[in-house]
Amino acid sequence: MSEHVINSMQNWVSKVIVKYNFCPFARKEVEQQSIHYQVSSALSHEDAVMEMLNECFELNCLVERETTLLIFSEGFTVFDDFLDLVDLANAMLCAQGFEGKYQIANFHPDYVFADSEDTDPANYTNRAPFPTLHLIREESMAMALEQYDDPESIPDNNIRLARRKGEAFWQQLLSQCKTQK
Repeated sequence: MSEHVINSMQNWVSKVIVKYNFCPFARKEVEQQSIHYQVSSALSHEDAVMEMLNECFELNCLVERETTLLIFSEGFTVFDDFLDLVDLANAMLCAQGFEGKYQIANFHPDYVFADSEDTDPANYTNRAPFPTLHLIREESMAMALEQYDDPESIPDNNIRLARRKGEAFWQQLLSQCKTQK
């Protein structure tokens, strides 16, 4: 099961995030193989947050690991439950002294931006095969943003692209990522 989950997420990173440039900094990390994919079977918020904190400690120790995708293979399938996890995870980052060191991006198969319709293709900029907390080194992100012209345009560019391609395109692509070996 873990291998399938990791393969699905690697496909998604390559075929969505890198190919469509949703994150202009991801290609380098894929090429350098510095993304760690950690599968979690946690079902409770508490267990999930403990695993997230463990991954932060791992990042502290393993400087060659640039970023971690903590992927929930079984839990948090309901988007609102996942948002509760995101809130708790962010609070625990602060409480454990990781604020300013790591930040969390989040992805979910049913991601919907606030004040957005379920069917808005823009939601696919944050949709992934599995609920995922992405731990990012803030120092690395700051350095990458300094090298990028107009980083404020990234979200708007992604939304325009997602809407131009349409919901059916992204649904099919996300489904392919999850089923391909």
